[in-house]
Amino acid sequence: MATLGAVSACEGMGVSRATYYRRLWSRVPQHTVRRPRRSPLALNIDERQAVLDVLYSPEYIDVAPATAYAMLLDVGIYLGSVSTLYRILRDASATRPRRDERTHPAYAKPELLATNPNEVWSWDITKLKGPLKAAHFQLYVILDIFSRCVVGWMIADCESDALAQALIAQTCDKESIVPGQLTLHADRGPSMRSKLVSDLLVDLNVIKSHSRPYTSDDNPFSESQFRTMKYRPNFPERFNSLADARSFCQTFFAWYNDDHRHSGIGYMTPAAMHSGAATAIYEQRALVLKTAFLQHPNRFKHCQPHPPALPTEAGINMPKPAKGDDKKTQNCTLN
Repeated sequence: MATLGAVSACEGMGVSRATYYRRLWSRVPQHTVRRPRRSPLALNIDERQAVLDVLYSPEYIDVAPATAYAMLLDVGIYLGSVSTLYRILRDASATRPRRDERTHPAYAKPELLATNPNEVWSWDITKLKGPLKAAHFQLYVILDIFSRCVVGWMIADCESDALAQALIAQTCDKESIVPGQLTLHADRGPSMRSKLVSDLLVDLNVIKSHSRPYTSDDNPFSESQFRTMKYRPNFPERFNSLADARSFCQTFFAWYNDDHRHSGIGYMTPAAMHSGAATAIYEQRALVLKTAFLQHPNRFKHCQPHPPALPTEAGINMPKPAKGDDKKTQNCTLN
């Protein structure tokens, strides 16, 4: 009697081969997974509990299993190998750090907002390479986060809280800061957290603010300004002397405040933004664009252009706007 293969039989009955094989294998008994056999050398339940009782005792609760193993040997007790102690603790979910460790406090995220110049300053110190490999000069810079203007700077051959105190005091006097007007933000460097600087800020009634540890994003304005300086084409690899470094900084900060068009402030110069002259410059730019639009409206597709907007606020870690609030609208003047 001839037998049919699976392909011919499935075609004759109108059944797919997948269905045939699925039903065929469903009748085959599946292999059962065998549990690993318990070693005859393993500790029993009572012995494992005795090990846990010892490791949880006041004398051994704060030491690592390897240390407890050595301490027990010193007093003539052997409960098991170091790996056995670890295995028992792991099964009991007790392998976390066993000794007391210092926990860092939860630092609050600084949230600062400025709507005018001289409301929030950011200051920091950066190193400039000196003539030798281990020689550095310290550049102190105070920046207004609203106008991006460098309101005070100083370069020295060392970092000192006394120098920082003098620079802050002189800058506040130059800018005519009144009590309660200013917030001074910095990272957590030694000079920033020094007693001299803290006492000065208390005397001037200046609010003190600090970044969170190891969080450079909490001081973005100073970091961005340092990057602008160090990525200038004429920034030297090293400075031959303190006088050379001071001469470079005098030229750079004059350019940065008076000539540099900053994208964050509508391509105004920081000095114009700090003095309030940016409003008149914005109106002049708008007039030029309006004149060009009236002469050739078709070139602008009948949509009057506007110069880059001036910022109304600047801040550090400001809350993100709700969805839909940050959509840009296009202001057009139709012909």
